[in-house]
Amino acid sequence: MYETERFDLDAYLERIGWDGARHADLATLHGVHRAHALSLPFENLEPLTGSAPSLAPEDLVAKLVRGRRGGYCYEHNTLLGLALTGLGLTVTGLAGRVVLGAPSVESRPRTHMMLRVSVPGEPTPYLADVGFGATGALLEPLPLVLGAEHEGAGRRHRFARLPHDGPLDLWALQAYDFTTQDWVSQYAFTEEPFAASDFEVFNWHVATNPRSPFTRRPYLQRTTGERHLALDGAVFTEILADGTVTAHTLDDETEARRVVEEEFGIVVPEEVRLLG
Repeated sequence: MYETERFDLDAYLERIGWDGARHADLATLHGVHRAHALSLPFENLEPLTGSAPSLAPEDLVAKLVRGRRGGYCYEHNTLLGLALTGLGLTVTGLAGRVVLGAPSVESRPRTHMMLRVSVPGEPTPYLADVGFGATGALLEPLPLVLGAEHEGAGRRHRFARLPHDGPLDLWALQAYDFTTQDWVSQYAFTEEPFAASDFEVFNWHVATNPRSPFTRRPYLQRTTGERHLALDGAVFTEILADGTVTAHTLDDETEARRVVEEEFGIVVPEEVRLLG
């Protein structure tokens, strides 16, 4: 699925600050995944202009690696898939339904991209995902094992199985909500493989459909070791590592562009209007 001839692995690893080993092993998978998640922001600026971002390797490198930009799930996970393939791991694209906040699993289409990664010598595949724009996102990959809990960097995750009528098992990534003290499903997926052409269609739909939330308002996320930042419309939220939450509404376009550039590290293109 991932053709790495037009992908600059050296530039990518430098961009995310990874100077560790480049082996096709579990330690490298964990390290690269975490470094990516803490380095590159989530953003939807292209869809705000009515256009779909390119998923071509050279364009992803130009935007997310060499440029001061981020992207959304198709960009992030395609980029990570290219890197992991270049490191010798076996990567398969998966598609899921975002069930966070949904009335039912079936009420949402499959519009989220994630990766199934096979590691030489490891009996269990891993789920990798650096493109889920929410506080329940993974910072490190998880083994596809039912029920086992994994905690790190202040986040706790597990996999559950959801009932459905299909022939394949329906997995759900669940994150623990420390406020409600309950497990919350983030998205649901099967292990059916999806090709690059599938994600091109999903990408176009999400970026151009007027009913898509990504075409209606800015939605940005950034996670560091100390805090998580979010911009949803005009509301800017900061969540500290101790759970302290502060939020305020941005006054105008000038303030919004300043916050995006200073807090998220993103250069806003001139044609983008953040607050309409």
